[in-house]
Amino acid sequence: MRKIIASLDIGNHTIKVVVGEIVRGKLNILACLDTPSRGIKKGFIINPESAIEALDDTFKKCEEQIGIPIKKVIVSVPSNGIEYFISEGYTSITNEEKIVTSNDIIRALQSSVYNKIDDNRELVTILPTKFLVNDEIVSDLPLSMHAEKLKVKAVIATVPKKNVTPIVKCLEKIGIEVVDVTIGLLGDYYEFKDKKNSNEVGAVINIGASKTSVAIFNKGIITSSEVIDMGGDNIDYDLGYVYKINRKDALYLKETIALADKNIAQVNEAVLIENKNGDKIKINQFSASEIVMSRLEEILNLAKKQINLLTKKEISYIIVTGGVTETAEFKNMLDYVFKNAYIGEVKEIGARHNKYATAVGLIKYYDSRLKLRNRDFSIFSIEEQEELSGMHRKVNISENSILGKLFGYFFDN
Repeated sequence: MRKIIASLDIGNHTIKVVVGEIVRGKLNILACLDTPSRGIKKGFIINPESAIEALDDTFKKCEEQIGIPIKKVIVSVPSNGIEYFISEGYTSITNEEKIVTSNDIIRALQSSVYNKIDDNRELVTILPTKFLVNDEIVSDLPLSMHAEKLKVKAVIATVPKKNVTPIVKCLEKIGIEVVDVTIGLLGDYYEFKDKKNSNEVGAVINIGASKTSVAIFNKGIITSSEVIDMGGDNIDYDLGYVYKINRKDALYLKETIALADKNIAQVNEAVLIENKNGDKIKINQFSASEIVMSRLEEILNLAKKQINLLTKKEISYIIVTGGVTETAEFKNMLDYVFKNAYIGEVKEIGARHNKYATAVGLIKYYDSRLKLRNRDFSIFSIEEQEELSGMHRKVNISENSILGKLFGYFFDN
């Protein structure tokens, strides 16, 4: 079975969907798109009807890309009000061979949360920190080991049900099954996870449109996080307020001429924009960059302060990602505030923009959960996979187009 997974990241301005296939441990992007959000504020559903329309539009456009309807998805939910706690669970090995199976691992994990989650909260992740076989610590996955008893110690994360239920209901209305819910910060970490940071204590910062999320990871396990209600929208608002221009023009100014570092901006480089009074005004790069840099510096310093509040341990790395990090010369601004921080850049072909970091990383996160449980999974049935491969020639791409010919070449030979 092909391992094909779809993820959904609902943002303040855009909804991102990514479909990827895991092949020999590597993620290949099959579809990637973002569409304007409606009925959504800071990741929460505030107008279900508008949100349903926006989500339906997103998945229809994704179907146009991939040629098959998507009916299953993993989704990130707001991490506001998240709580973490450490728990233990265990199970007896009952099979005749006394060998640990994937079902034993699942039962131990289920035991660690049984009767430990309040009715008004929803489980978003179980992250095992260690397994014990017959009360002896096992560093690796205990699958296939001989044992009488399997014990697990894990970090459990829960969020209020209001973070989850409205999103799931909206997706159900358009025929999409949610196979897992989790928080975006886990996706961010898994997108940039490597052998080095898997053994260290570090921080992950995602600067989105409406909020900035900060999380601490200890050897790959999330231990604490916080949400700062400030993001790229604040930069747009600042530009709009100072120059008396609308948000669309403010966004244009930020993305085309402004820099995150005013020290290298040019006074003689400028654009003409019509303000709300109908007057044409000339805005130079230096003045626009000064505004952008000021707000970015504030956001990064707030994130820095939050890291110090979340942990007293020495931080070995800080990964900063999210759509705002695509601002020109953002690295310079990052270096001003942090000494050991770097931009986490999405490398996968087909999704090379940091606004997709969460959605791409969620696929990798879910794949790691499948490996832990020794499970195979695909959002598509065998028949749909054959259709996706072009075996039935039903892919929704014209055979006369260049892309159609490429699909024919790769999948029919």
